[in-house]
Amino acid sequence: MISVAPQQVFFMKKLALSCFIISKNEADRIAQTIRSVASWVDEVVVVDSESTDATVHVATTEGCRVITQPWLGFGPQKRFAEDQCRHPWVLNLDADEVVTPALREEIIAAFANGDPAEIAYAIPLDLVYPGEERPRPWARDHLYVRLYDRRVVRFRDSLVHDAVVTGDRAVGVLRAPAFHYSFRTYADLKRKLAERMLLSAEHANCSSRMALLARLVLEFPINFLKYYVTRRHFTGGLKGLRYAWIQASFRQVKVAHMWRTRYSRHRTMVRRADQTSPLPEFVLRPQTPPAGEIYAERA
Repeated sequence: MISVAPQQVFFMKKLALSCFIISKNEADRIAQTIRSVASWVDEVVVVDSESTDATVHVATTEGCRVITQPWLGFGPQKRFAEDQCRHPWVLNLDADEVVTPALREEIIAAFANGDPAEIAYAIPLDLVYPGEERPRPWARDHLYVRLYDRRVVRFRDSLVHDAVVTGDRAVGVLRAPAFHYSFRTYADLKRKLAERMLLSAEHANCSSRMALLARLVLEFPINFLKYYVTRRHFTGGLKGLRYAWIQASFRQVKVAHMWRTRYSRHRTMVRRADQTSPLPEFVLRPQTPPAGEIYAERA
């Protein structure tokens, strides 16, 4: 993981900016996230969803203001966190994301003359594979609004989608990325996707039989090409191939769940948290994923 040398920012005047982080059982990695911002933002607020590990202790030790809030859903949890911040301008990070020195300098420059020029800024999030310290070459993963004036725009109040709603307002784009250590292992990735795809299927809009049948056929190849080619995981070697395959497979699982809940004779989903991983390596048709706690990061 990247690190910030304390002497580089020790005498830096802190920005009138609140950083908020939602967390659950992130004791092994949240400190790196906090340290990437703590020396140059005015406050770091951690909203914890009743972690059973040392997350709260780690965040408190790092100087954060920690608030315990039982899980409300993705959008509501982040809206609750927004309300705990002191400053109108906020920076949202997840507990597995780290601000790079280049991104830090770009954010500081945006506040050089007071409030930034735009009401919100999108930040590139570049995925880092397990065991790596940096993203693959020419990474192109996600671009999300994470720096914004909460008086003007807020997170969507959605149980499934955690995105800042900007409407037709102009949004700036920062060039430097944050590094996204999204999953600890590939088994962890499959667990998170199994939970997220099940939740997404339950809340998805209804589709016709023909539309779902078409998606059952096309979902895997389309998503594999999206991840492997468009998002450039082909530059990640075997790890990139593995990642793209898993992502595409679980998106096909989501459509299978949508079919099952709407058109199967047995409409009640089986929810067993003790099931094994649904996805053997490089298998086109995964089994039904497990349920378990719905706290999955976008991956």
